[in-house]
Amino acid sequence: MSLTGTSFLYTVVVLFALAVVLPLVLWSRLRGPRVLRAVGRVLMLLFAQGTAVTLVFVLVNNSNCLYDNWSDLLGTSNHVQRAADLGADGTGGISLERLPRVQQNFHRASGPGMRAAGGVRVTQLKGRVSGVNAEVYVWLPPQYDEPAYRNHKFPVVELLPGFPGSAKAWFGTLKAHEQLMPLMRSGQVAPFILVAPRTSLLPRVDTGCANVPGTVNADSWLSIDVPRMVTDNFRAQSAPQGWAVAGYSAGGHCATRLAIAHPDRYRAAVSLSGYNDPNGERSSLTARTPALRAANNPYLMLRRAPVPPPISLYLSGQPRDGYEAAVSLQQAAKAPTNVHVVLVPRSAGGHTMALWEPQVVPSFRWLTELFPAGTTGTTGTAGTAGAAGAAGNDQPPSARADRPVTRHAGPGRGVA
Repeated sequence: MSLTGTSFLYTVVVLFALAVVLPLVLWSRLRGPRVLRAVGRVLMLLFAQGTAVTLVFVLVNNSNCLYDNWSDLLGTSNHVQRAADLGADGTGGISLERLPRVQQNFHRASGPGMRAAGGVRVTQLKGRVSGVNAEVYVWLPPQYDEPAYRNHKFPVVELLPGFPGSAKAWFGTLKAHEQLMPLMRSGQVAPFILVAPRTSLLPRVDTGCANVPGTVNADSWLSIDVPRMVTDNFRAQSAPQGWAVAGYSAGGHCATRLAIAHPDRYRAAVSLSGYNDPNGERSSLTARTPALRAANNPYLMLRRAPVPPPISLYLSGQPRDGYEAAVSLQQAAKAPTNVHVVLVPRSAGGHTMALWEPQVVPSFRWLTELFPAGTTGTTGTAGTAGAAGAAGNDQPPSARADRPVTRHAGPGRGVA
């Protein structure tokens, strides 16, 4: 029985209802010695408490896509087949251009929201470089199958969840595809391919989306294997010009880190309530030693970069929840690095999905202004949504009145 399936939810609801009814019916009807009656009543109370807690957990888990299956919840899943030392560039000396194309088998994904807006498809990918074996979810924009776009290559945004978190969260909880599809149809948002790979690769450990030899090569999984699979199987633009990465919370930290580390693979990154210091997540693998912690801190990475990376960053956060980290990156950035900081008011809510859901559209409007049209032999309306970026203007767009934020970051003290 699936952890996130409706059958399990209905089973828990029925058990909870039974737990409520049992004491009402049997409390005064129990027979036997006083001790046995007391034990029976205690068991009924424990049953009621247990089913209540389970029901709340299931509702919260389904709403926030924290754990995708029983293995994730119990900490028994391990998606790492090998974790060789792949070197500084994460390729292990493999010539990526010489890797043969691999056609993946996709099927319709199941779960809340996965059938909406044309449906999300999923495949099981064996990373040829990273040694990771995990699922990847892909959603195609409405223009993808239209005849006018048959020669069109589409920009791609890689979507990363928080920790714990499921790759389904961007579709099931944030409803990114449902929010964006009508705007893509009307040309207000560029027709991006949305790709959500699994990031929970080790039991009860946040990988920090980094390569740690002997443990995991999460960076190579996300920045090499997944993009390679997408370009092999779909009409996707090549990196870095056609690629961005976005995430919330721990996923926001990862998005910023990946873009700074690999300007040859990503042109832009979006971080919603992200952080710089890996210690921002207590279960982070990259916070376990001072060397790993410093090597995977986006603020320090940006400051120490020999050449400022030609990337654009969209960073949003609340005071003491991502905002100060964003400002510190803005202050450390030097051209051609561009950092666009958005302050989200405390009144917008806390560190939850309800805070990030309304930020999906503003962040994708910002991405639309950065990305070129990216057509290959297509005429007419194809690619017009991305025309604002066709001239190569990487300057961060100014705030829009329709964005659920208050203002850009001004001068202030940054926190790494």
